[in-house]
Amino acid sequence: MHISKLQIVNYRNFKRANVVFNKGVNTIIGENGSGKTNLFRAIRLLLDDNLLRMAYKLDDQDFHRGLDDWRGHWIIISLEFDEVSKDEAIQALFLHSTGVIEADTVERATYNLIFRPKVAVRTKLGQLEAGDKEGLALIRKDITIADYESVFSGRSPADLCDPSIYRKIVGDFDTVEFPDELKPPEIGIEIRSMLSLAKEVSFTFVQALRDVVSDFQNQRTNPLLTLLKRKSGEIDPATSGPISKMVSELNDTIGDLDEVKTIRSEISETILHAAGETYSPRSLAIKSELPEEAEHLFQSLKLFVGEAEEGYQGAIHELSLGGANLIYLSLKLLEFKYRKQNESFASFLVIEEPEAHIHTHIQKTLFDRLNFAETQIIYSTHSTQISEISNIANINIIARDGGVCEVFQPAVGLNPNQIGNVQRYLDAIRSNLLFAKRVILVEGDAEEILIPILVKQVLGLSLDELGISLINIRSTGFENVAILFHDLRIRKHCAIITDHDLAFISTAPDDGDSKRVIKAKEKAIASQKAGEERKLRLEHFCQNNRWLSLHLAYNTFEVDFMKAGNGDTVKPVIKDVYVRPTEIAKAEADIASSDIAQFGTRMLKMADKVGKGWFAILLGKWVTPDTAIPGYILRALLPNPSSLSRAAWANVLDYRLEHIEQVGLNWEDDLEHMRQVVDGFVSKKLNFDDLRAAMCAHFPTDRFSEFLVNF
Repeated sequence: MHISKLQIVNYRNFKRANVVFNKGVNTIIGENGSGKTNLFRAIRLLLDDNLLRMAYKLDDQDFHRGLDDWRGHWIIISLEFDEVSKDEAIQALFLHSTGVIEADTVERATYNLIFRPKVAVRTKLGQLEAGDKEGLALIRKDITIADYESVFSGRSPADLCDPSIYRKIVGDFDTVEFPDELKPPEIGIEIRSMLSLAKEVSFTFVQALRDVVSDFQNQRTNPLLTLLKRKSGEIDPATSGPISKMVSELNDTIGDLDEVKTIRSEISETILHAAGETYSPRSLAIKSELPEEAEHLFQSLKLFVGEAEEGYQGAIHELSLGGANLIYLSLKLLEFKYRKQNESFASFLVIEEPEAHIHTHIQKTLFDRLNFAETQIIYSTHSTQISEISNIANINIIARDGGVCEVFQPAVGLNPNQIGNVQRYLDAIRSNLLFAKRVILVEGDAEEILIPILVKQVLGLSLDELGISLINIRSTGFENVAILFHDLRIRKHCAIITDHDLAFISTAPDDGDSKRVIKAKEKAIASQKAGEERKLRLEHFCQNNRWLSLHLAYNTFEVDFMKAGNGDTVKPVIKDVYVRPTEIAKAEADIASSDIAQFGTRMLKMADKVGKGWFAILLGKWVTPDTAIPGYILRALLPNPSSLSRAAWANVLDYRLEHIEQVGLNWEDDLEHMRQVVDGFVSKKLNFDDLRAAMCAHFPTDRFSEFLVNF
């Protein structure tokens, strides 16, 4: 039996989430604050028998913050199970509670936790006339968390994530239409606590490895202590008896030491002197309390590990963070094995962010081998090393948009061949596209090297700060990767940057053409034809897909970079490419020319001479805030004003204003006014159009103002 689906409605980060799981190992990835911990908490509320019973009593802080008012709304957490065992006892459990009967036996089952208003409140809501917003407001005003109850149910036939189902069983707060049915069949049959599924399955949760040493020192969270408690009950009395006797004798011996007797006597005399005979204790002893019971002796053992120096074993607190985390994780896995051997008909192992402080090679090796028979494993991670070895068909991506978190499955709707192609592509470097807020795909080393430098120098922010992953697909083909970004799969924006390769030299044949010129024209014609075919193919591929956009260099990256007005950036590179004075002089003349055939040809010659990647590295040394980012690249980076938050726009403008100030021209009044405009924009007194107009009015020649004019 395995979890096939988790549905969450109105719980913490999640307004509505549908998480799909498969047998074996499943991966959940997402940025900080996206809701991975809350998702695991939702699973634990249904399956972790170690949670205190009070955990099921949720409170107002557990409601999704996107709700205008939580009062009257429900929190729904639903698990669906597949391949339910045909064992008679298991079938009986699900038939009595969670089963969805499709044949003679149950193969699929649902198990739900519903946090809802008590019947008195639901009755009042159901008695409201449609549209009675005033009456609804009066009822909601008096609702407190004490008016709520937690209910477990099973055998629910409906899709509880469906907004129409939610309105049917809970009500429509906009139109004020509430059901008078107090036990809607859509939520299934209520389950009594004695039939809790958590008591019937093996569920082990390994929390994020943040303070392992502290956990080892805590009696409740120490994984070694948990293991020892399990084994202590198996000790043979014939073996433990002599040990207990020796400990008892040792306690007596310690208590009879002359030094101990002296201290005991002096303590008694001091108390007698301070408090007097009447108020002094009748007797006082100092005793050794080494545990004599075999169970307690077993549990007093501590773990010592040799990590670095041969022959030396240190306590847990002496280990490196990575070493301590690895030991902790190993003990939790062993705890899981013990539990799996002795309990239940289904096994679940849930691990939260296991990679902390663990070397990348260990991460990959450990989780490549993390596979237990008849066990479903679910783990969350930030690690590209772990995500590399994860099966993309078993990945859920959590993305945060403001206060709302969505869950994507990147393999939905893809055929096995497509899934296989993507899986092979996602190595430890390129898998970071799964973690980004936005993705830009390029197919050249020059773009991969130079775009991050341009962004940092011109905008003052890194691609990481913008939440953008720049991925060089090289010869993989854009479609094979961009296919991931779709309404059915990853709902994040992906920009494709490539060359249109339109010819910038005359390609018309001339009787006086030399063989070299004829060859150059033929090459330009072939490149232009290929570029046009690529453009049409990618336009068709992106058509009707709101998550994809195509951005073309009119000619090529190097030529368009020069065409944007970057002669001052290119000129110093010439001496890194050429040595002979005549070559340098000719190249400088070409670069200074306004004829695209002349400077375009020179740019490609220099790139070909040293290699496009190395040429980009050389250019990167000379990029400054006054370097222009070609328009098609800027449009890929910032497709619209909402691409950046107000705070991020303010950071960009502050950076530009600092640069303008450093130039040293007499712009004090303009700078002061512009900074006031930025403050007004951040405080929402001004909008983006106001910001743009002010920047372009005060500093019309600034590189960023040039971009804003056409934004």
